[in-house]
Amino acid sequence: MIKWALCLAFVLVIAAPAGAGATALIASICTQSGRTASGERWSPNALTAAHRTLPFGTLVRVTDLRNGRSVVVRINDRGPFRRGRIIDVSPAAARLLHFSGLAPVTLEVVKRD
Repeated sequence: MIKWALCLAFVLVIAAPAGAGATALIASICTQSGRTASGERWSPNALTAAHRTLPFGTLVRVTDLRNGRSVVVRINDRGPFRRGRIIDVSPAAARLLHFSGLAPVTLEVVKRD
């Protein structure tokens, strides 16, 4: 019973809507090429990101918990598909956040499209 409750709590934290709390989530940098799931051409210089469930066009404020920097990105792709990660940001967004690799972040939906 306790294992089930812990599992459910973990799922609820990961599935919680952006801005619902200050739970640290993990962001990574997207390194793909070609087209995104929305059909756009992927650009490493755009302030875009991939999220599993948010609608394309949603604007999300990503804040790096280590340094307090934040950036607003537009969701235009699906992912990340690695366990424990909530968002893949473009290299341009990662540069503005001052991280490479992985970073603990919070997400806040600024505008749903």
